[in-house]
Amino acid sequence: MTASRVEPGFDQDSVFSDRDAAHGLAPDLSRVLVIGNSQITRIVVSKIVERSGLRPISENPMSAVRVLPLVFPALVILDGGPDNSDCDGVMAGVVALRRAAGRSLPAVILLTNRAADPASFGMVDAVVTKPFTTEQLQPVVDRLLQRARA
Repeated sequence: MTASRVEPGFDQDSVFSDRDAAHGLAPDLSRVLVIGNSQITRIVVSKIVERSGLRPISENPMSAVRVLPLVFPALVILDGGPDNSDCDGVMAGVVALRRAAGRSLPAVILLTNRAADPASFGMVDAVVTKPFTTEQLQPVVDRLLQRARA
């Protein structure tokens, strides 16, 4: 994940500028934020997470920057796009939420075009290679949410 694509004039850090207000933030363990430029991929992923009894919120990368701190989902699923950089602008919000909450949540799954180690993407907890099936994605979602509930 490389260059950041964020809405002009939007300061993600200002959302968390009041440390006292940020203290005690807790993720909504029933919500998953599905982010990507491809509406079809977002719909497919949303249907898969619904099978786990979760409530998906589908956003494009630009609007997701604003939505992320408002919903504080337990899990964020990013469609990296052709070069794995489509959702780079969202990662600053993930980092800010993790810092404010004092936990490694929201967990992050990156949907990528090629197999890779999650550590090579920084804050990514799991990588799922496209094309993926329900049988590939759903266990990863369930595992990360189980870890979040522990």
